[in-house]
Amino acid sequence: MPTAPAVPAPPKAPVRRSAISVLLNDPPQRESGDGNELMFATNHLGHFALVSWLAPLLAAAPAGRVVTTGSFTAKSESLDLDDLQSMRGYRPKRTYVRSKLAQMLFGFELERRLRAAGSTTLSVVTHPGGALDSLTPSRPPVRVRTAGERLRGLPAGLLLQSKEAAAWPAVRAVLDPSVRGGQLWGPRVFGIRGLPTLEPVRGHLADPVLAARLWAASADLTGLDPSSSLT
Repeated sequence: MPTAPAVPAPPKAPVRRSAISVLLNDPPQRESGDGNELMFATNHLGHFALVSWLAPLLAAAPAGRVVTTGSFTAKSESLDLDDLQSMRGYRPKRTYVRSKLAQMLFGFELERRLRAAGSTTLSVVTHPGGALDSLTPSRPPVRVRTAGERLRGLPAGLLLQSKEAAAWPAVRAVLDPSVRGGQLWGPRVFGIRGLPTLEPVRGHLADPVLAARLWAASADLTGLDPSSSLT
């Protein structure tokens, strides 16, 4: 059985011993232990494999629920099925968004296959909107927000929200008994901030042909297929 895509520790950014530290937010392209592009492996293939391994337990449960977290930025991106590993013109931010789009397509395709199999398990997709650490309350000892961070985050707070608030769409998708499979939950205000609300599933997110092709490619890359154990 193939191993789950390895997730190595993030690279250490080079810094000078001075009063100013610089983080280079443009990481080089890296591979997982299985030889897949790291962001695609971490954000999509790893989850695809996990659901495959858990499928027998989900099938045995009276009311299972799979909640997949995507990104609001994925709505404006397209997926290149001929270059899932971002070998052509690698750009970190685009690769990240495409990996989250793959996750969302997987969540919706999983729901279609669950219904076709007569399963009682639901597949729901969420996204957190826009969230910043500087808007997130301190949670010692995990993280402590400094006064400087809080001040710098005030202007962004007009549009974005804390990571604590951004978690609510996923919380509702997990716990609300009225949630149905195939739904998309996100923040209420322009899909960026606010209380969780239902969002329409349209455009490429609602493309079953694209999602089915991605599913087949993911099964080929992982050597696993959740479909085989859905019932």
